[in-house]
Amino acid sequence: MRRLRALAATSGFVSILTVAAVPGARAADQDLIKRGEYLVTAGDCVACHTAPGGKRLAGNYVLNTPIGKIRTPNLTPDKETGLGNWSEEDFYRAFHDGISKDGSYLYPAFPFGWYTKVTKDDVKAIWAYLQSLEPVNEPRKDNEIPFPFNIRTALITWRTAFFSAGEFQPDPNASAEVNRGGYLVEGLGHCGMCHNERKLVGNSGLAGKLGGGVIDGWYAPNITPNDHQGIGSWTDEQVITYLKAGTAPGNAPGVAAGPMRQTIEESLSKMTDADLKAMVAYLRTQKARETYKVKDLEAFNQPNAPGSATYLSYCSSCHKPDGRGVEGAIPALAGNTSVQSQGPETVINVILGGLGAQSGYAPMLAVGQGMTDQEVADVTDYIRNSWGNKAPVIADRGVVSQARGQIKTMLAGNAPCAEIEQPAIAKALDEAGLADALKDIRQEDFIPRLDGLLPKIKAAAPGAKDDDIVNGLTTAFCKVAKDNEFYRNAPWHAVIGSFSNVVYSQLKNPEKRAEIRSVPGAAPPRN
Repeated sequence: MRRLRALAATSGFVSILTVAAVPGARAADQDLIKRGEYLVTAGDCVACHTAPGGKRLAGNYVLNTPIGKIRTPNLTPDKETGLGNWSEEDFYRAFHDGISKDGSYLYPAFPFGWYTKVTKDDVKAIWAYLQSLEPVNEPRKDNEIPFPFNIRTALITWRTAFFSAGEFQPDPNASAEVNRGGYLVEGLGHCGMCHNERKLVGNSGLAGKLGGGVIDGWYAPNITPNDHQGIGSWTDEQVITYLKAGTAPGNAPGVAAGPMRQTIEESLSKMTDADLKAMVAYLRTQKARETYKVKDLEAFNQPNAPGSATYLSYCSSCHKPDGRGVEGAIPALAGNTSVQSQGPETVINVILGGLGAQSGYAPMLAVGQGMTDQEVADVTDYIRNSWGNKAPVIADRGVVSQARGQIKTMLAGNAPCAEIEQPAIAKALDEAGLADALKDIRQEDFIPRLDGLLPKIKAAAPGAKDDDIVNGLTTAFCKVAKDNEFYRNAPWHAVIGSFSNVVYSQLKNPEKRAEIRSVPGAAPPRN
């Protein structure tokens, strides 16, 4: 949602030049646009309205829903393909009531069940921001929804059963902070869209509110104050830090992955501390939900569990035999509430797809690519039920096969090499002579070549985060080396994972580079 056009009091748009002629009005409009930009960020509109490789907020992102594939609309003010011919009233009706400009019902994949709670003044600010965007001509591609779900008039049944329009009503007995948090969680944040336990797409009021649930093949965990399965054992500081950075001190939070990581990067990390604090305060007031009974869990014979050998072979060198990881470098699995969610999907996805460096933590190899489905299932059960952890064992082993078919990542070696997201990192890599440094690079060359390369990158991009350097170099290595004949018979997920971890280690332990340089006969850097 975004960009600039002022609304006339009577007939819609006035030109920017007209607004510029009235300094007071221009300042007011700019303030409104700025507020709208923040609200769009809080609503994480970019996530669903920007296609991979597409223009920001120009739509055509594919939502995989239970009724088929829905492609999102263009939110820029392009008159042919976007919102250029919409009025503010048209937009409010869609946002608040789920009814499009032409009078058709919107599919509840658009979270109007939550957005209806947003005030009219805030919708006005969002609209002003969207209209300030550079128009992008991006025709919307067709949805892929089979009969009878492609008949929009049938949505009246869903609306009658589940949808009630109306702005958020503050609780007179709650503090202003709690009510602000409730407005964000229940409205723009639409947290229940992922975190409700038993949900129908788009419904914000079903049982199991915020108790956790599966979304797009990932498990959105319980975020109620439950001590074991939710955030009850987390401190406020831990929750706020997690929402900002995707991890937090202590064992409980773990590391954000999948859709939550994207939400943090694009939305939550850009919100004010006051708003994050308010959201946490509101979550603390919710009913603590238990999505499974610990006492009813199937007995798990930890010492002789099938997954124990797999864990020792693939996982213990980083996460340690006791599951405690390495503080600040490898997240703990023991006591990790995300690991102990009702559903195993997120753990399985991370094992199969790996994780890039984030929040100072080392990248994780896609170790599951070297395991059988049975081994992935066994080690998942082992992790979720060891060192005091308790979670349901996997009932349907087909969930691993299904996840393997869906998870496509650069680290797993089953997706194209990514693009370097930060221009500053791309420029620094180029200035450091990356092309020559990585040419025909073999695994035995990783350390000496990085030893010569990393100081140059740090000098070229002095303010760059280590995470971005690790991920940027890993992406560059993928592009240069994936088709290298040296690796034709090697498991690519292990090669790229090894490179990524060497980069991380060399960045975090620069003294090791000095030790390497001082070793007689050590290979010289090849720049």
